[in-house]
Amino acid sequence: MAEPDDTDAGFLLDLGQHVRTMRGRRGMSRKVLAKVSGISERYIAQLESGKGNVSIMLLRRISGALATPLEDLLPSQETSADWPVIRDLVRRATPVQIAYAKDVLAGLGSPGDGARREATFHGIALIGLRGAGKSTLGKMLADSIGWSFVELNREIERQNGLSVSEIIALYGQEGFRRMEQTALTRLLARGAPVVLATGGGIVSEPITFDQILKSFYTIWLKAEPEEHMARVRGQGDLRPMADDRAAMQELRTILQSREPLYARAAGVLDTAGLSVDAAARRLVAMVAPVLSREAGAFGLREEAP
Repeated sequence: MAEPDDTDAGFLLDLGQHVRTMRGRRGMSRKVLAKVSGISERYIAQLESGKGNVSIMLLRRISGALATPLEDLLPSQETSADWPVIRDLVRRATPVQIAYAKDVLAGLGSPGDGARREATFHGIALIGLRGAGKSTLGKMLADSIGWSFVELNREIERQNGLSVSEIIALYGQEGFRRMEQTALTRLLARGAPVVLATGGGIVSEPITFDQILKSFYTIWLKAEPEEHMARVRGQGDLRPMADDRAAMQELRTILQSREPLYARAAGVLDTAGLSVDAAARRLVAMVAPVLSREAGAFGLREEAP
């Protein structure tokens, strides 16, 4: 058998990085991925470092454990942020919809048929890693501008009568993401503006995250990894990373993997070193122009106090 050349080695390194990135976006440690996939933690570490001679069947088990399409683990030249959304929409489309999309892409549709319609404004959405302050600052912002505050994870729990951890244990990541999308669709159907706090991993579901970006003025609450960890522990929430000796490294992996997606937000609020009150004041100031611009949509106040 021929020895691997530089191209093969480069492919394995890219493959390992893709696996690590998808694991980070799902918020899974190597230990958790090993348990769910049935593959040893040591082997996953080798794979992520570009040293694992992975078989297609083992890679299939990893993709199943991550609840992500197998092709997302493979190195690709595709760089468009919209591609995962388009791909997942095509998978759900009817034959008639696919035929229409082909005509539009081929330039055969009527002028304007393929234009993207402007989405209705539904409020302010806060995204970011766990411990970013989405719940605390979201409530303060909602009180300040007179809107309702909604935590999407709490909506999922209310609609399904189960906690998030119970849903994941029973239905896996894929089942939870389906319920997340359903909860968001029902929330948008209400028609009233809200301040929405999302789960940290919502960015890993292309269609759901795209709907957030289209429907809300989205703000990424950003902080240093040490601050994320300190806030989570300060809230008494030690799951799941604090049980791992490599907790901080896993947190950094998650943040690094999700940062390109979080960065798609319309605004970024860096809360590093800020008190809660100072961060809340900055957040209110950030949304003031948005409220002024969207004032006619729901009879909103023209500016935040």
